[in-house]
Amino acid sequence: MSVHDFAVKAADGSTEDLSQYKGNLLLVVNVASKCGFTPQYEGLDALYRENKDRGLRVIGFPSNQFGDQEPGQDAEIQEFCSTTYNVTFPVYAKIEVNGDNADPLYEHLRSEAPGEFGPEIGFLFEHVSKTRPEAIGTDEVKWNFTKFLVDRDGAVVRRFESTVTPEQIAEEISELL
Repeated sequence: MSVHDFAVKAADGSTEDLSQYKGNLLLVVNVASKCGFTPQYEGLDALYRENKDRGLRVIGFPSNQFGDQEPGQDAEIQEFCSTTYNVTFPVYAKIEVNGDNADPLYEHLRSEAPGEFGPEIGFLFEHVSKTRPEAIGTDEVKWNFTKFLVDRDGAVVRRFESTVTPEQIAEEISELL
């Protein structure tokens, strides 16, 4: 199974097949409007704009599972992304990324790239250890703006935790393009 085998819900309620991204390098990110990492929207969009002609696609999935930092409805989220950060990459419908109601795409991403989430992550590790200790040592997404890099064939290549900025992964993405 590959990422291209999944369908997701767009913000307008329609369904889109991720097979449309075949042949492109894909960066999948769970996003939120009221998070300390929200300014990463700017870096994500810059990364997308700089590399879209070379085959990079960035797609965002809002989630309210971390500190209630994405409380808005899909239309509000779209408006925020457009007016606050001029986001030009697709931001899909709000989903859950963990738990019993996790979107199947995220179940797949997590199982393919469970991540390495330890003390080297710094303040975020300390925060998650205190607020969600049961998540440590699991494949769960730990916070907003976790990024999954997917190759042109739909295979999950790597997971980047929230503290890793788009600027920090730009070179790796460029090499894969």
